[in-house]
Amino acid sequence: MKAQVLHHTQSIENHKPLALEDVPRPQPQSGELLVKVRACGICHTDLHVVEGELPNPKLPLIPGHEVVGVVESLGEGADRFELGARVGIPWLHKTDQTCHFCQIGSENLCVNPLFTGYTVDGGYAEYITVPQDYAVPIPDRFSDVEAAPLLCAGIVGFRSIRLSELQPGERLGLYGFGASAHIAIQVARHWGCEVYVFTRSEEHQRHASELGATWVGEADYTPPKKLDRAITFAPVGWIIPTALGHLRKGGTLAINAIHMSDIPQFPYQLLWSERTVRSVANATRKDGEDFMQLAAEIPVHTETTTYPLDDANHALQLLKRSEINGAAVLEI
Repeated sequence: MKAQVLHHTQSIENHKPLALEDVPRPQPQSGELLVKVRACGICHTDLHVVEGELPNPKLPLIPGHEVVGVVESLGEGADRFELGARVGIPWLHKTDQTCHFCQIGSENLCVNPLFTGYTVDGGYAEYITVPQDYAVPIPDRFSDVEAAPLLCAGIVGFRSIRLSELQPGERLGLYGFGASAHIAIQVARHWGCEVYVFTRSEEHQRHASELGATWVGEADYTPPKKLDRAITFAPVGWIIPTALGHLRKGGTLAINAIHMSDIPQFPYQLLWSERTVRSVANATRKDGEDFMQLAAEIPVHTETTTYPLDDANHALQLLKRSEINGAAVLEI
């Protein structure tokens, strides 16, 4: 099969770390599905993996963890999906189900996890395998390309909303407005929330306004009202004290970033009055099931730009420069 393969991590800025190669088609093991890939979203986490900002990736590696495809064949004992069924494959590839965190329902914090497109091969390829219990059914109302960003930008953005403790009708701040934020705003607006978007890109500001933002401005601008909750998507530490300064007493800031530059020292007064700061780490299977159902009910609309598989390096370069509106998706 054809696949984009990473042999050595390096900056995407002036290089092309991915090589389009012919590699052996994977074979499904017991309890696994072989999935023929139709689309794979391109996520900021892919960028962190390719550039070596996440430690110890499997090398050589096929990246990609927003995978949509159809079941091509079944491993022994796999009976959850029928041949031809459309499924999604998210970031969480498999957990041990025996550690303390799995036992208490926090499998996103599993101590022995496997992650799609990071510690196992991902979806920048024509075929991929997945344990059947970690595949996600795709609602019929979404096309393959529309569904791809929902599998990480959507699911983890939804978990971020949950961890921010957002309640219907509250004021939510979103810092950064890429693939995840443009989905999160649709959930918040569905719940009757006012959304305040902080982004320096004029194109992203326009997009946020079109999706119902109450106010848009740059990250260091002061919003007209204090925020009840906030989520940061940009992986830059200086935004954290800035966002805290915009929160009301008792407000919550959720940090949606798997990798981030250091958070600078800031005065305790920004945190005082029972403000909460919490990170968002991965997502559970239940997050995925709940979000995909909600996304179909709203329905969430994903703004996408598509690229062929052989253009993956270029798409990652555009993502790094914040030149993609919404989400980038590889069509396989």
